[in-house]
Amino acid sequence: MSIALLAGCSTDGGAPSDAPRGDSNQSTSTESSGANMPKVSGSASEAPTITAPEGAPPINLVVEDVATGTGTAAAADSTLTVHYTLMAWSTGEIVESSWVGQPATFGLNQVIQGWQQGIPGMKEGGRRLLVIPPALGYGEAGGGPIGPN
Repeated sequence: MSIALLAGCSTDGGAPSDAPRGDSNQSTSTESSGANMPKVSGSASEAPTITAPEGAPPINLVVEDVATGTGTAAAADSTLTVHYTLMAWSTGEIVESSWVGQPATFGLNQVIQGWQQGIPGMKEGGRRLLVIPPALGYGEAGGGPIGPN
C-alpha cells in the first residue's frame, strides 16, 4: 500500500496522448478520512510534512484535497507536471519524492490506475492526498521503490 501526495499540479488542459490507457471500467471510490490517515501540512509550494499512518489501510482509493488549487482542473487525458511524495503505508517511510529535484511530467494515462482515478479534477496549484490500494497501484509484483501490495 502506498500513499501519493501531489502538489504544484499544472496541466495542459487535456492534450491527447498516444500512450496506452488503463482500465477505464474501474470506478473511483473514496472513504472518509479516519484517525489512522496520515496528516499533511506545509505550503503547497514546498515539500510537505507527512505523519505516518496508523492501523489497517483503507481497501478503496481515498482522494482528499489538502489544499484546493485555483487553476485549470486536470482531465483524464491531461499531461501534468507535479511534485509528489510516495510513502509506504506499512512502514510510514518516504520511498520516493520529486521534491529532492525537479517535478515530474507525464501523461495521466501513462501512470498507475490510482493516479488515473485520483488526479482528474485536481486544480492547478492544489495539493491532494491519494491512498492507493495495491489493485490500483503496483499489485503483488510491486514496482520501483514500491514493494508488493
